[in-house]
Amino acid sequence: MKQILFIVALTVSIFSMCMGQNNGDVEQTIMNIEQELTNALLKSDASVFERYFADNFIFTDPGGGLGHKGEMIASMKAGDFKFESSQVDSMKVQVYGNTAVANYRTTDKGKIKDFDVSGQYRWTDVFVKLNDRWQIVAGQGTPIAQQNH
Repeated sequence: MKQILFIVALTVSIFSMCMGQNNGDVEQTIMNIEQELTNALLKSDASVFERYFADNFIFTDPGGGLGHKGEMIASMKAGDFKFESSQVDSMKVQVYGNTAVANYRTTDKGKIKDFDVSGQYRWTDVFVKLNDRWQIVAGQGTPIAQQNH
């Protein structure tokens, strides 16, 4: 009986560790995708966004406007996004099966068209694994108000 209990406990432990590693792998994959997107933003490389945005991607911009994949890709290809820097930090990824949510902060210096968008932002991206690929289905950005002390 003790052997059976030991085997069951060992099996449950191994299964739990494997599941944790699996989530850890997904978390790292999502973090890598977010960094790849940041690098593409700095290079104005729309192809990376085309690859990771789901066809039904919707984005709520920091001003409250809505954008869709086609509009954002066209705007990038037109050269509307001009970023000198974008520093990502404080990233947390939560995994729920075939869904993952990334939340992080950026410190940006750049323009969209002639509008200066430099500052700090908090972002939330929702990923879904579609056709064995992680794709962003929704994103949202919020400006972080400067604290006056």
